[in-house]
Amino acid sequence: MIIVTGGAGFIGSNIVKELNEKGIDEILIVDNLENSEKHRNLNRLEFLDFIDKRDFIENLSKFQGLNIEVIFHQGACSNTMEYDGRYMMENNYAYSKKLLHFAMDNKIRFIYASSASVYGTGKNGFREVKGCEYPLNIYAFSKFLFDHYVRRIINNVEVQIVGLRYFNVYGPQENHKEKMASVVFHFHNQILKEGKVKLFEGSENFKRDFIYVKDVVNVNMFFFENPDKKGIFNCGTGKARSFLDIAKIMQRLYDKDVKIEFIPFSEQLKGKYQTFTEADLTNLKKTGYEKSFTELEIGVKDYVQTLKRSGGYL
Repeated sequence: MIIVTGGAGFIGSNIVKELNEKGIDEILIVDNLENSEKHRNLNRLEFLDFIDKRDFIENLSKFQGLNIEVIFHQGACSNTMEYDGRYMMENNYAYSKKLLHFAMDNKIRFIYASSASVYGTGKNGFREVKGCEYPLNIYAFSKFLFDHYVRRIINNVEVQIVGLRYFNVYGPQENHKEKMASVVFHFHNQILKEGKVKLFEGSENFKRDFIYVKDVVNVNMFFFENPDKKGIFNCGTGKARSFLDIAKIMQRLYDKDVKIEFIPFSEQLKGKYQTFTEADLTNLKKTGYEKSFTELEIGVKDYVQTLKRSGGYL
């Protein structure tokens, strides 16, 4: 059996879809459906059962002795604007530690979602070393602290532990993320509603490493299929592109004249905003990962087609 926490979420549901494509459906999905719209992410998936994340973590002992091969731990509060530090640390850090120790005690492989937000401004680069890391918000800190915890123990355990630092992921199944959804999702809705996209002033200089969710899934599958590999790795394309680039790509994908409007930069985001990210893929490539990453033009076009066809669902 495979467990996917956050399996009704964005990346988690895409991982389940890929496992289904490989003929695997003995999957336990762990998630929180308080946002009931997330159920739509499950409609096209095959899985064994669903359990609420609180019931799961409170009853871990009941899962001992089961033939669990791997836990894909994708569940977390990903709202970078969440300021309740106690909630964030309980949900992202304490939960993850408890689940990690359950995995180690039962010799279950553990592949988890970290975040490129741990790098902060990135002024020291985007390598998987502490000298490059300086989180700017409590979400990033919760991910940073768990990574640091993993580093202290990873060389002393036999079971596979892999942390993947996701950069800016976009693609199907992110509707429930609302404000935290990708700019592609928001630009699409702006185009449908107003015939224009809204960019912060200076967006031609705001560059991020945008990675298509299909590539994120491929990286997860690589480690799933290579149980001897472990460590913390960047999961991005290694190529920074601007928000303006995305807007211009999307201008060409609609049967209307799409305008670009520049708006003042948000006061709320000043000092907490990554203006540049670009994954250093040296360590990932050293593992033997050789797949190429989807070019932004191709990925955005593919995702927009899904948005037009099904509203963004698989």
